[in-house]
Amino acid sequence: MIPLTQVCLPALVAAVLIFVASSVIHMVLKWHNSEYRPFADEEAVRAAMRGSGAGQYVIPYIGDMKRMKEPEVKRKFEEGPVAFVTVRPHGAFNMAKPLVLWFVYTLVISLLTGYIASRSLAAGAPASHIMRVASLVPLLAYIGGSIQHGIWMGKPWSSVAKEVLDGAIYAGITGLTFAWLWPH
Repeated sequence: MIPLTQVCLPALVAAVLIFVASSVIHMVLKWHNSEYRPFADEEAVRAAMRGSGAGQYVIPYIGDMKRMKEPEVKRKFEEGPVAFVTVRPHGAFNMAKPLVLWFVYTLVISLLTGYIASRSLAAGAPASHIMRVASLVPLLAYIGGSIQHGIWMGKPWSSVAKEVLDGAIYAGITGLTFAWLWPH
């Protein structure tokens, strides 16, 4: 069993590399930009939502699944739209907080990866074994939420596929980093 202190460096380096990779994906390649579209009448939608505070909303809102049998509720679903909407707090969007939280998240995933790897691999383990363990844990962490949103929230599967690709890239980076910096 490897001491946890010996997996902190690979975890930190992996988190930094993932932060850089995600910055390239979102700010240079911008392959997620096509996932977002404007509303048909954005100003009318903005006006209608102005009284709603930050939070998650659903249209049509029914409150209780028992109401799904009611003709009025059925009509609303048939007419559409059917939507899940997240409203952020008003004001200019500040990237600092989400970027810090994203880095902390990648670091936590990398540390958990290091913990599991340190308990299941010996010092000097073959790189292929290290890659297998140190890629699977972050893969599950980075893609799980996207797939759930595809299933339950109706997120377009093309968008989910891009997020799964992101997760695979982050998992690969983590696995390679741990294989490179694994204790001998």
